[in-house]
Amino acid sequence: MKMLLAPFAALSLLVVGALSLPAHADNGGDQGEARKERKAGNILSIRQIEKIVLPRMGGKQYLGPDYDPAAMAYRLKFIEDGKVYFVDVDARTGRIIGQSR
Repeated sequence: MKMLLAPFAALSLLVVGALSLPAHADNGGDQGEARKERKAGNILSIRQIEKIVLPRMGGKQYLGPDYDPAAMAYRLKFIEDGKVYFVDVDARTGRIIGQSR
């Protein structure tokens, strides 16, 4: 009986592990979407966006980007004096579409 339980337990762990993976894990997630859109010529690369936005941020420390495929927008995150700032940028044009603290 114990011999039958070990393979079943291992199989159960595999199934539970597979079910707990995020739905977008197979396509590279938001980064994969950004890469696909950039290669198709639909959006600017993050490097192009950074060249537009970073000079406008007045010395704030840049923490990094996120990409929202539904909005086709990048959100760049900055920090200064303990305050976090977000800059939303249209990924197609590089135009700043919003800022928040």
